[in-house]
Amino acid sequence: MTSLVPRTQDRMTHDVFLPEETVALRAEARAAVEKRLAPFARDIGTREESRESFPWEAFRGLADEGLFAVPFGEDFGRGLEYPMLGTCTVTEEIAYHSSSMAGVYDGQCILVPQTLTYASDELRARLIPELVSGRTAFSFATTEPETSSDLTAERMQTVAEETADGFVVTGRKRWITNSVVAGWVSVLVRASDTKRAHMLLVDLASPGVRIGDPDLKMGHRGQITADIVFDGVHVPRENLLGTPGNGLGVALSALVRGRIGIGAAGVGVAQAALDLSVERLRTRQVFGGPLGAMQHWQFQMAQRATEIECARSLYQKAAVLLDRGDRSAEPEAAMAKAYGTRLANDLVREAIQIHGAVGFARQVSESGESYRLEEMYRDAKILEIFEGANELQQWIVARQLIGRDVTG
Repeated sequence: MTSLVPRTQDRMTHDVFLPEETVALRAEARAAVEKRLAPFARDIGTREESRESFPWEAFRGLADEGLFAVPFGEDFGRGLEYPMLGTCTVTEEIAYHSSSMAGVYDGQCILVPQTLTYASDELRARLIPELVSGRTAFSFATTEPETSSDLTAERMQTVAEETADGFVVTGRKRWITNSVVAGWVSVLVRASDTKRAHMLLVDLASPGVRIGDPDLKMGHRGQITADIVFDGVHVPRENLLGTPGNGLGVALSALVRGRIGIGAAGVGVAQAALDLSVERLRTRQVFGGPLGAMQHWQFQMAQRATEIECARSLYQKAAVLLDRGDRSAEPEAAMAKAYGTRLANDLVREAIQIHGAVGFARQVSESGESYRLEEMYRDAKILEIFEGANELQQWIVARQLIGRDVTG
């Protein structure tokens, strides 16, 4: 069995400034996630990655509930006034049950939709309904074996040779979410004759595309990643996203949104760990009383509850900035990502300490008890690494704080 515990958020958080549409969406998303994802979450988090293990049932279940429509305007989706805030709120609710599925949602509903804002009307009309319905999975590809946080064109080895009617792409992308099942990928490539980059939308059924075997990772096993190899792949000119040579700008506009989303995922993981901890502190008896009677844990959990409130406010503020037209949302986006994901790791580690051996165990065989904390611990670490490592986020904040003339 998996322990179900009360949510402390419901009595500790007050939605003073949150738009009514977002409050309503959170309640809708929570119900949808508990119906469509929660029953499969433990299996998703523990089974080894394979081409067959992609969590289609949960993926399409969340789409059927309308959660993939949240980022889009009335032409294709919900038409929310605050779509980024709404999407991040859904991400937090997903991460509460499954951090790896929050990573899948981030790619499908944050990274790719932003790149599609640069697509032609024809491509948008053709592909966005496929995305929103969950019929087709999409991927976003910037990372390569020798470059990740540094996305300068000089570092990239995936090259697009320009032709009369488009581009021919050769190279390799690594750690690409959803790639083993995706139909399309938004891919950052170096322009062959300049130090600039293009962002191209590539049909993964094209001749010359090969998807590697799934990576076998410590955690986030539901977020299946693999290499994509391009061997002379023809891409029509109309699949260029944005203007020629402005691919890095397109990629960074997506990544800043992704970082806010991953910050929200960190909050979801941290909230789940806090809730498990509070329930254990209330019910575990030691030395004639509840473990929660010990002042050390009282003060520590009070501090963590405060930090969750700060982390949630950071990602909400960054998302609202984007929804209001601030295209950079710096430094709030970097703060939200670094702070929220570090907090997730800290709180899961403490939750295991509070639970003792039962927190360290995948399952107690005799009783069937499972508190999923070992899975959460494995999952939480990657949140500090992908979408821009936390050290990079700190550098972004420092450049704003101290000045680029000093920090470089």
